[in-house]
Amino acid sequence: QVHLVESGGGLVQAGGSLRLSCVVSSRTFHDYDMGWFRQAPGKDHLFVSGITRSGSTDYADFVKGRFTISRDNAKNTVYLQMNSLKPEDTALYYCAARAIDGSSWSRHSWDEYDDWGQGTQVTVSS
Repeated sequence: QVHLVESGGGLVQAGGSLRLSCVVSSRTFHDYDMGWFRQAPGKDHLFVSGITRSGSTDYADFVKGRFTISRDNAKNTVYLQMNSLKPEDTALYYCAARAIDGSSWSRHSWDEYDDWGQGTQVTVSS
């Protein structure tokens, strides 16, 4: 099990930007696929973006063109750059990690990751 710590959330006006970070405590971070999810009050965890260990990226349609995921293996960190934020982006944002084991899986499914952070709150005012 690894430990994930998110940071970078906050209150921002619509149209603004935030950069979320997630530091992973693992010596084999480079062997993990990473994902960002969000959860609004009363709603399920929703896939936002994912990045494989090789750097391939994937985005939910509602953030395409606005959010960018990246990773720095030297720093054991995955980032989510969020631009053109909208009030509907308000949620608790989580990062998630899954160790590569060769099996097929759905990166869009919260339950298929191995470890999750505690979340960082993003609030976008109108």
